[in-house]
This record gives sequence, structure tokens and C-alpha cells, in this order.
Amino acid sequence: MKEMTLMQHFAEFRRRFLWIVLIFAGLFCVGLAIAPVVQGFMTGPLMRVWGNAKMLYSRLADGMMINLSLAFLFAIFLTLPVVLWHVWAFVSPGLKENERRFIWPALVMSPILFLLGAGFAFYVLFPIVFKFFVDLNAAAPVPAVVMPAVRDFLSFEIGMIKVFGIAFQLPLVLVMLNRIGVLPRSRVIKMRRYAIVAIVIVAAILTPPDVVSQIVLAVPMWALFEISVLFMKRA
Repeated sequence: MKEMTLMQHFAEFRRRFLWIVLIFAGLFCVGLAIAPVVQGFMTGPLMRVWGNAKMLYSRLADGMMINLSLAFLFAIFLTLPVVLWHVWAFVSPGLKENERRFIWPALVMSPILFLLGAGFAFYVLFPIVFKFFVDLNAAAPVPAVVMPAVRDFLSFEIGMIKVFGIAFQLPLVLVMLNRIGVLPRSRVIKMRRYAIVAIVIVAAILTPPDVVSQIVLAVPMWALFEISVLFMKRA
């Protein structure tokens, strides 16, 4: 393959960057159009465990700002695979064959693991945590009106989705470190007890201050750690 000059590399990078920007802009417009649907989907886990629930718009511009934020996140989420593909297409011609075999699976598995973590948070964690808090508030010794602010609620949900999406990258990180020779499998097995303690501490830091959320994050992270060990090279 003929080597490209520096200006040709720059032109190629600019072309791919413009495509990414155009795709992001188009998805952002789509996100604005379907923002109410996205908001309904995001608040679904709370609505299903809280009958006749009402949420609060505490500021006049909350509706507009929430729609803009959801449209931005929608565009970012769907543009990310395009970004990863363009990054791969840009750098792969300069990689060796063994480097391609190493990087390509990582680029594919990273978004898949993030989706698994996000799905676990949305469909497993949220119903449990929201039911816990709704029942706790209902048992208050004094009459109380519970009306969470929409912005705070969505910020909490999105933050937890990010936490679980990042936490589910653990197998990918451990296996990659093992494959490049930095982290031998025997050492990981010897450090298992310390890893479990570290997982519990991380779960306690990243989740709300209730035992349920911490357990729901710590258990799958422990399972992912054990799965990582299975995929590591023995020697």
C-alpha cells in the first residue's frame, strides 16, 4: 500500500471528522423530535413502581433544557459506534497484523459491554432501588408529598448508567492487560481476595448510600471479574 503524506493524512482526518459532525448534527435533530418519548422511557422504571406519580419542573426553562440534554445524549450515544469505526478505519492501515487482531476486538467489545452495563442498571437496578425509596418515603411517620425534580431524577439515572457502563469494562481491561503480558493470570488468582474487597469499596463509592444499590453493583462486578479470569492466558 502506498504511504500517504502528512497532508493526505490531514485531509483524510478532516473528511472523517466532518462526517462524524454531520451524523451527530442529524441525530441531534432526531433526538429533539423524540425527546418526549425518550423522557417517558427514562422515567418508566420509576412510574412502574410508583402509582399516580407526579414529577416536578422546578424552573420555567426545565422542559427545554431537558429536551436539549436528552437530544445531546441521544446523539452522543448513537454517534459513538460511528466514531469508533472511523477511528479504526483511520489507524488500521498503519497497524501490524497482530496489532489489528488485538485492537479490533477491543473496539467491538467495549460498546457491547457498556450496553450490557447500562441495560443491567436500567432493567435490574432501577426497579429495585426506586421501589425501595418509594416504600421508604411511604412509610414516613409524618404526611409527606414526594415530587422529585425531573432534572435531578434524570441526572441520577444517567449518572448510574454511566457508572454501570464503565464498571462492565472490567473484563475487557483485565483480559487486555493479560494478553499484553502486564497481568499474569496466576497473579490475578492470588489477588482475588483483595480484588473482591476493592470491588465492594468501589461499589460503595459509586452507588447511592444504600446497601441494595451497593450489592446490585458489587455482585455483577465480582461475576465479571471471575469471567475475566476464565479468558486469561494460563501461561
